[in-house]
Amino acid sequence: MEDCLFCKIIAGDIPSSKVYEDDLCYAFNDIDPQAPTHFLVIPKQHIQSVAAVDASNSAVVAHCFEVIAKIAKERGMDSFRVVSNIGEQAGQSVFHLHFHVLSGRDMTWPPG
Repeated sequence: MEDCLFCKIIAGDIPSSKVYEDDLCYAFNDIDPQAPTHFLVIPKQHIQSVAAVDASNSAVVAHCFEVIAKIAKERGMDSFRVVSNIGEQAGQSVFHLHFHVLSGRDMTWPPG
């Protein structure tokens, strides 16, 4: 999609701090980290959100989770959170499926 921020990052039109890349997905550090470790994993295929996952694209989504596990293991992350916001009311601001991976601080609920 030509107006999608994450598609532009994947294309190299917008710089990012790359963590990982392969044929199916791209991972990069969040520009506004909410934890000591905070990166995003996104499919290169434009998928709007988790709500748009179906049989035609679920394999790439599964691959994103394999990549999350690989990066976490390489970084020695024994405990981490994976978050995907779906829709504006849930906090989705970029409408390209993405998974926030956060680690390095206590994330118990309720906060504080």
